[in-house]
Amino acid sequence: MRMLHTMLRVGNLEQSIKFYTEVLGMTLLRKRDYPEGRFTLAFVGYGDEENHTVLELTHNWDTSSYDLGNAYGHIALGVADAYAACEQIKTLGGKVVREAGPMKGGVTVIAFVEDPDGYKIELIQQDDNARNN
Repeated sequence: MRMLHTMLRVGNLEQSIKFYTEVLGMTLLRKRDYPEGRFTLAFVGYGDEENHTVLELTHNWDTSSYDLGNAYGHIALGVADAYAACEQIKTLGGKVVREAGPMKGGVTVIAFVEDPDGYKIELIQQDDNARNN
């Protein structure tokens, strides 16, 4: 078994695609409308679906927003430099909701950003050894 994707329901698909591709640097891998079901699926990620876990953005045509609830946590992305990533994300119009710095009670440098629908994305600074393990 392997993880294939994580799905998020989004209110404005084009705005979400723009955030994940232009702000977080993912690639739009595929997008398909399902008129009979009144929804669109878009898959974004940092590599092809055959070899990488990707993110599925689901847009239900008749729903413009969602209540995120209190069960959802976050998506985590490994970055070489969380401080620089936050600056770049802000420059590109992204929203940093927790600046880069050591995690509470630890030494790992983390930050949090928020996508257009309010989903949290954690940036975890990783050195070369952490990325290779």
